[in-house]
Amino acid sequence: MWKCLRVVSPCVVLGAFALAGCQLDLSLGGVDSSASTSSVGGSGGSGGSGGSGGTGGFDPPVTVSSTGTGGWDPPEFTPDKVDLLFVVDNSGAMADKHDVLRLALGDFVSSITNPPCVNSAGAPVNEQPASGLSACPAGSSRVRTPVHDMHIGVISSSLGGHGSSICARNLSPSNADMAHLLARSDPGVIENDLPTYQDRGFLVWDATGSHTPAGDSDPFTLVTKLDNIVQGVGQAGCGFEAPLESFYRFLVDPEPYQTMAIEGDMAVPAGIDQTVLQQRKDFLRPDSLLVIVMLSDENDCSIKDGGRNYLVAETRNGFRMWRPRSECATNPNDPCCRSCSQNQDGCPADPTCTGPDGSIARLSAEEDPLNLRCWDQKRRFGYDFLYPIERYTHALTSPTVAARNGDLVPNPIFSDLDPSDDNTRTRGPQHVIFTGIVGVPWQDLARQNALGEPDLLGGLDAGGNPVGGLKSAGELDAPVAGGFDSAWEIILGDPANHVAPADPFMVESMAPRSGANPITGDEPVHPGDAGWNAINGREYTIPTGSTGDLQYACTFNLPTARSCDDAVQICDCRSIAGQPVDSPLCAPEGANDPADPLPRTTTQIGAKAYPSIRELQLIQSLGEQGVVGSICPAEIGESWPRVHGYRPVMNALLDRLSTAL
Repeated sequence: MWKCLRVVSPCVVLGAFALAGCQLDLSLGGVDSSASTSSVGGSGGSGGSGGSGGTGGFDPPVTVSSTGTGGWDPPEFTPDKVDLLFVVDNSGAMADKHDVLRLALGDFVSSITNPPCVNSAGAPVNEQPASGLSACPAGSSRVRTPVHDMHIGVISSSLGGHGSSICARNLSPSNADMAHLLARSDPGVIENDLPTYQDRGFLVWDATGSHTPAGDSDPFTLVTKLDNIVQGVGQAGCGFEAPLESFYRFLVDPEPYQTMAIEGDMAVPAGIDQTVLQQRKDFLRPDSLLVIVMLSDENDCSIKDGGRNYLVAETRNGFRMWRPRSECATNPNDPCCRSCSQNQDGCPADPTCTGPDGSIARLSAEEDPLNLRCWDQKRRFGYDFLYPIERYTHALTSPTVAARNGDLVPNPIFSDLDPSDDNTRTRGPQHVIFTGIVGVPWQDLARQNALGEPDLLGGLDAGGNPVGGLKSAGELDAPVAGGFDSAWEIILGDPANHVAPADPFMVESMAPRSGANPITGDEPVHPGDAGWNAINGREYTIPTGSTGDLQYACTFNLPTARSCDDAVQICDCRSIAGQPVDSPLCAPEGANDPADPLPRTTTQIGAKAYPSIRELQLIQSLGEQGVVGSICPAEIGESWPRVHGYRPVMNALLDRLSTAL
């Protein structure tokens, strides 16, 4: 959602009409080359996957000429190298999560490059080798094969305004990173200024010195460089976060556009971003184990490029979205659930769609807060402006993807991008791992002990062993006590059919929610009520007249409190005139108990995340290729080192690597 609003103030004419006075009955068109299936349509809401809702839409279906992956026989081999891509949300309020990620980098890199040696009982031996090139002591063996050759790159979630006036690069260089590899010392820096391998934008771990020239062979140097890159990503990026489309653009898009022009009232992608193509070719080896690690604290907002989809991001001159037809309120999948600006053929007349002056009705500022343009789009607007999740599933599993015109072309992930060298092996889907560190309570993901409690230290795996940690893909798919077919019913529900998650904390809502977490029994505490829960603290009063917000999926304590009374741009405890501060992120007055329903101060003591529905949809669709963890750590101190920060999800990823290397 839009967390740091930057609006172009002058009245600007967009194409043939001024947005402030636009009342046209648009037969909206465009193309969507988003997936390798026929009749490609939009997804249903910010977390849905329904159709576009009728003809004459913003972005009508495209027919492509393939049956997808049928007949493909993925190659079988064990990779001996890793290409690791971090996709880091750089919108407002992300710096706290960047810091937690940075704390995990040293252990993570060490565990890949110099995995521990264990005895026959699986316990680490006392004398560990100094590097991954050294042999284990007699009677012990590595928990996984050491990686001697690794590329590490970082991109952000900012892809600009897709043709709208928002997220202009001249307002913040971080607004439109366009999936270019980042190595900048500060988010305000336009060009990379941190050291990378041959200034190519990524780092190279080269333990044996096999590269020409050689890459880094000292793990401390490598981690220091990576830490500086993650810190430099910053939190001054576009608030319409598109982490899914960012990874797609960098790794997959056959024709990443160079510019997005408005012709008339249509956004038209033009040119080819050669920087992306060259960086992809340099970074992505055809036979490596490809590991994608995504860090984001809210739902993905990957807006379709082209046509009039950009309008959902438009903010200037008080532009508001058109009303949806009345069917959308009760059934967003109804064929007549459409925007009032769409063609209404085949549907009964709907007085909802006519404004007082006879024009197409629009939503009010209260109904269409700018922060929430990516939320629940099909119900709220009658149309889904986001790419369908299938686009990203196919990107990580299919040998072909759709080009800009809809034709199928080889998928770069499963292709040899440099046929001039002697490396001819190409990976299969089993050589791709996607990890999401996203907005979901860790309690929903942790293995449970014999009492059914989430237990990151002693939770039982599928074999009943008290190993702790997070559930694997298979364990997430297994039935859960309480009558649930899988953990996905709890954290995700059925977005395609607009069935909400069973966990109320995973329901996207402006209003306070009700119910109880099926695993812990925690209930949302409403504003004005006494109480506190261990998942998100409590619900809060979203200020009237604000640009909108949603209730939190989870929260965690900050290591150091900070005041929101100074000139810090991004702070979650700023007061709004005449309205109480009652967010669980804010310190209570005096020595009051946080459970008391009292106004908070403007001192921030916590950080938050929102339900990351679309990212979770992708992870679920990937099965064994997917790993999921919570961006809200269970432990931020070092009281329990095994569960500190993002170690649980990094350990889950390492467990997955053990079966792939």
